[in-house]
Amino acid sequence: MASTKVLVTDLSSGISQVPLNYVRPISDRPNHLAVQSSDHSIPIIDLQDLNGPNHSNIVKEIGQACEHDGFFQVKNHGIPEKVIESMLKVSKEFFQLPEGERLKIYSTDTSKTVRLSTSFNVKTETVASWRDFLRLHCYPLQAYVHEWPSNPPSFREDVAQYCTNVRGLTLRLLEAISESLGLQSDYMDKALHKHAQHMAINYYPPCPQPELTYGLPIHADPNAITILLQDDVPGLQVLRNGKWIAVNPTPNTFIVNIGEQIEVLSNGRYQSVLHRAVVNRNKDRISIPTFYCPSPDAVIKPAEELVDKEHPALYRSFTYSEYYSKFWNRGLTTEKCLDTFRAFENNLDA
Repeated sequence: MASTKVLVTDLSSGISQVPLNYVRPISDRPNHLAVQSSDHSIPIIDLQDLNGPNHSNIVKEIGQACEHDGFFQVKNHGIPEKVIESMLKVSKEFFQLPEGERLKIYSTDTSKTVRLSTSFNVKTETVASWRDFLRLHCYPLQAYVHEWPSNPPSFREDVAQYCTNVRGLTLRLLEAISESLGLQSDYMDKALHKHAQHMAINYYPPCPQPELTYGLPIHADPNAITILLQDDVPGLQVLRNGKWIAVNPTPNTFIVNIGEQIEVLSNGRYQSVLHRAVVNRNKDRISIPTFYCPSPDAVIKPAEELVDKEHPALYRSFTYSEYYSKFWNRGLTTEKCLDTFRAFENNLDA
């Protein structure tokens, strides 16, 4: 019976209606007609000369994108096309494995470092989302790679190569973001303490009634910075000036978005932006966000250089572990988790 299926991948085949537990309230549905679509909906930044003579201009571009958009695309990012293709291919192969093979690593325990699950947090949410996901911790790589699936056979090798490449790109972007704020280039690196890197391989099966549900509802990312790889099927939408903008995939680019930890570190100058994933009647979709995070013991607070009488600290200091557990327990909502960490008015010591 379909109702006994725990993964939407297995539930979705052969049904003509979305099960009731996936149906959003009428006031919280995608409304596809109101979505704007554009090939250049977010800035595209060419990283070709980031380490060359054009460095300061590219840093300025990145700063402007962080300040005004919260999302941007990067091209000429230095990650080989073959690495990207292998990552997308092995991800699709994983979700095509027999149900029994996939379910070996199924878990609803959000503290697990490797797990296959569905929706967002099935323990706390009231409406399910049309998504299955494989979540992996991937830094330091040697601490986690042995826990990853060994099927498909190339999974560990392909994903490890991808993770290493994306970490290199992320560190370059964090340097540029630090400089764009007028901080030392290693500021973000040090603020994240020992660093952490997680990845989700999201699988969105075709949905018979995509207007009733989400792949992922409206949320802001809890980490420092997200590097998103998409296949060629649209699904990501970003909120800008009160309107939803579809971000259509561009081959061999990554989408970068500011997470809530950089919003704190920049004292609100750079903001994490609300976004969502919609689903599709005819095509399945894969998206692979890499979440680059502070280590759990990192103390996050506004950079002292960005706090003064005119710009009091907007947020109190907290450990990332405190923040992260609150994020998972409260679920995805339109109110940002960060709002619960705001400093008292005019409290410069927060």
